[in-house]
Amino acid sequence: MRCELCERDLPQLTVHHLVPRQKTKRKKADPGPTVNICSACHRQVHTLFDNTRLANELNSLDALRSEPQMAKFLAWVRKQDPHKRIKVRS
Repeated sequence: MRCELCERDLPQLTVHHLVPRQKTKRKKADPGPTVNICSACHRQVHTLFDNTRLANELNSLDALRSEPQMAKFLAWVRKQDPHKRIKVRS
């Protein structure tokens, strides 16, 4: 399986809501599209950005990839062993 964000091949992926559920659940709105990403990318996304920014600005793969902090992380994580747990830092 391939992470849709860092594009590494990994044995397991997580489901990431491009618009956080917190922003749609209370309004009983459609949860919107999801992407399959690795746990390292998923943890980094939620470490760097709050749900409001994710919902309003970073609600697509292209937006996430082009955000400078995330782009720097992606360049680094692509070089890491996919079987090793990655520590995320803010």
